[in-house]
Amino acid sequence: MAELNVKNPGLVDILSRTDPDGKISNIIELAEKSNPILKDAVFTECNDGTKHQHVIRTGIPEPAFRRYNAGVKQGKTTTAKVVDTTGMVEEFSVVDEALAKLNGNEAAFRASEMSGLIEGFNQFMSRNMIYGSTAVTPDGFMGLDVRYDDPAVASGRQLINAGGNGSDNTSIWFVTWGPRATTLLYPKGSAAGLSHKDMGAQLWDAQDGSGKFRALVDHLKWDMGLSVGDWRGNARICNIDVSALTKDAATGADLLDLMIDAEEIIDTASRVGIDSKGNLVEGKTVIYVGRTVAKFLRKQALNKKNVQLRVEEVAGERVTMWGDMPVRRLDAISNAEAAITFPS
Repeated sequence: MAELNVKNPGLVDILSRTDPDGKISNIIELAEKSNPILKDAVFTECNDGTKHQHVIRTGIPEPAFRRYNAGVKQGKTTTAKVVDTTGMVEEFSVVDEALAKLNGNEAAFRASEMSGLIEGFNQFMSRNMIYGSTAVTPDGFMGLDVRYDDPAVASGRQLINAGGNGSDNTSIWFVTWGPRATTLLYPKGSAAGLSHKDMGAQLWDAQDGSGKFRALVDHLKWDMGLSVGDWRGNARICNIDVSALTKDAATGADLLDLMIDAEEIIDTASRVGIDSKGNLVEGKTVIYVGRTVAKFLRKQALNKKNVQLRVEEVAGERVTMWGDMPVRRLDAISNAEAAITFPS
């Protein structure tokens, strides 16, 4: 049996094989700095063009004892077919050629402009990884929110109610990245969904309608989707009333207590899967919190005896850890979520 492998291929790993000149890899490394999901996620190539068809297990049978000279029952899991889609995002970076030359370093000036474009891509993709919905945006993809928003369905058992109501709520997400759990998708045959083309100098229409000017143009295109193969690998602490949070948890949500509950409802079996070569690979569970929760999480940890939440240095970077799970601040998580209604 193959050894468990805790290193699943991330986006930079894939691009190092598909983009030998390193241009797109450099863009992704820049993107990772403002979108922590890209550091953690496992990426899967779609098996049907821009769509990914897969089967999720909805029921697991139990074996039975057998007596001598008696038959053995046939075991069969129950499954459901799921089709996840990718969304296509495109934009142009347009720099006035005369301005770029005036700057003295044309390449650096264009790179600076590109960094702003990538930041916009990051914010957009981060938001859709959490809140994307094809019911709202048919050309987009399904994020996590719509998969974990109903206590009445099977995945509802992964919801933990923090007790808030109204419309000033937020969530804490426990996401297991792995081939059997949650992955990000990219279209079949693409460079991990991301493409960059230097279109050189060309005539461009001025936005104010005053005419044309010579511009240096870059085209950036990013196709991405999200797939949840085993919903038991994720958990959502929802209905956290941000206005009621306190540093000692005397009122409002006790974040540390709720995180213990969330950790315990994650099925550890969902963290282990099989890669395309038949090897066992182990996924990684990461916790994502918004800016407000990140602040109160640290304050509540200081106000009670706690050894579960700590700060470690990993590869030269200070990382907040909950047990063996990194805690990442993700600004795309909203403080204005509507409350999810639980049965009384």
